[in-house]
Amino acid sequence: MAKAPTRPATKKTPSRAKGPKGPRSSLGIGLITAGGTLGLFLIAGLIALWAVYWGPGPKAEGGAEVTVVTLPSGAGVPVIAANLKNAGVIRSTDLFRAAISLRGVDRKIRAGEYEVPSGASLSKVVSILAEGKSVRHYVTLPEGWSSAQAVDILMRQPVLTGEVTEVPDEGTLWPETYEVARGENRQAVVARMQRMAAQKLDALWATRSRNTIARTPQEALILASIVEKETGTDGERQEVAAVFTNRLRMGMRLESDPTIIYGITKGKPLGRGIRLSEIRADTPWNTYVISGLPPTPIANPGEEAIKAVLNPARSEYLFFVADGTGGHVFARTYQEHLLNVARWRDVERRRAALESGLPVDALTNDAVDTGPRVLMPEQIPAGAQVIRVPEETR
Repeated sequence: MAKAPTRPATKKTPSRAKGPKGPRSSLGIGLITAGGTLGLFLIAGLIALWAVYWGPGPKAEGGAEVTVVTLPSGAGVPVIAANLKNAGVIRSTDLFRAAISLRGVDRKIRAGEYEVPSGASLSKVVSILAEGKSVRHYVTLPEGWSSAQAVDILMRQPVLTGEVTEVPDEGTLWPETYEVARGENRQAVVARMQRMAAQKLDALWATRSRNTIARTPQEALILASIVEKETGTDGERQEVAAVFTNRLRMGMRLESDPTIIYGITKGKPLGRGIRLSEIRADTPWNTYVISGLPPTPIANPGEEAIKAVLNPARSEYLFFVADGTGGHVFARTYQEHLLNVARWRDVERRRAALESGLPVDALTNDAVDTGPRVLMPEQIPAGAQVIRVPEETR
């Protein structure tokens, strides 16, 4: 019996085994999982870094807009960090130290007073310190102010501390603008002003000319203080100094109004006109009564006034009076001076009339005491320097 033909065996394609994952597959998935976790940590770290470095910082106490922080001279990074932390402008001293180290500014931070805005980020705080944006305070002693006024200036400066135990001698303070630090003692500022005055006077004394009447630096200081109080116009100081120099050489009294006022107020403004009784008052400084120089300066003169006394103009002037424009007019003779005084009184009366809304003639007619009569142009001595009444008051 014949056998049935058999079919050739077909080749089966092996199927991929299904079952537990092998070691290689487990490692791959583990790496993916670990990478994802690391990425999440990295993102979280960056967010935390942003929040700490660029995010809002602590708010100032009491709702203030800024916090004032003072970094002492010679302080190292640890002290600076501690001061900032105590002031409430940073949250962590370690993070601050790391931040300035990474930015390379740890050697750029200088002593001083800094204003940190409320809520400033750590980045902002570092920038403020690195750029040296410190707060600077100044105290100015104007030229011609008395020592008592200088003490008042210092006592009104809130960043200074302590008391001025005694009003300094007149003329021993140098008029200047001084930089001061918060917490600096007022007496220490006075000492600085006095050192500057002594140094400047010594240097200026060496530049004196033979024409000066001053025999000592102290005499120069006394006369300069009178010049300073008489005029604040740069171009006039040498002329005023010349008038006083000429008077002293001739034995005439200086007759300076500021010396009367100093005897009354010790340099503070009088606030009114000088009375006849005060002109005649016998005080040590009243140059209408005493001859020569007063015993002390009557103010703290500036450099230009001292220079004017040490190098006065060469002139024959013996008198001067205000000219109504902020300056003065000078005269060689008493006759010329009386003319200038009369003109000045006329200017004052005309201005008073205009300010009162009255006709100019209302205060210059015969019914009113007009003082010295105004001379006509043909009566003016040849070569006399006289006040010209401003056109707007005519």
